[in-house]
Amino acid sequence: MSQPATSNGTRPRRYRLLAPALLLALTACSSTPADPRPVAVAEITGPLCAALPTGDDPGNPTFLAGQPVDEALRWMPTLTTFEAAVRASGVLTELPKDGLTVLAPSDDAFAAKFSEDNWDDLMVRHTDQLRPLLKAHLVAGTHAIDDLLKAGTATTLDGTTITVTGTAPTVRLADRADTVCADYRATNTRIHIINSVLGALPTTANDSDHKAH
Repeated sequence: MSQPATSNGTRPRRYRLLAPALLLALTACSSTPADPRPVAVAEITGPLCAALPTGDDPGNPTFLAGQPVDEALRWMPTLTTFEAAVRASGVLTELPKDGLTVLAPSDDAFAAKFSEDNWDDLMVRHTDQLRPLLKAHLVAGTHAIDDLLKAGTATTLDGTTITVTGTAPTVRLADRADTVCADYRATNTRIHIINSVLGALPTTANDSDHKAH
């Protein structure tokens, strides 16, 4: 409803002040500069990192830092076997909600551990054995490689306590595996690529098995 004019044809004083004040507020909002802070680049360390996507390449560390863990694993070219096993087992549905650290064996690590027939059997018929194997590579909480090293041990989701020794970024886990590219980030997650498979399952690979799984 419009406000009646005064006897001299002008609006009341409080309404005459409104337009300049509103204009000032709009001008201030429209002239606010963009946030000048640069986007932080996610840093990874280790001897394998140089062979993995960097810069603007698909799967680069900064891009992965904004992805949920299952999506981040799909973008990592050396973790196709591990990612397929995680997806086939459904183990991600059981993960803690307060963060996760993934000790992810490379494709070469799986090829050195399991024969193709044995691995296919685990993936298709024995997910009851596959799930504990994967949990042997998962730790509750988001832990940088330096944090794991300072702690000296880590307890995996299968209940095993493993030792963490060495010098970052190449850290030795359970005296069996070394980190080869550490400190990838995903949403509420740290991912460390390792060069050997942990867990209790026996080695079944042989000299005739040369292909990565």
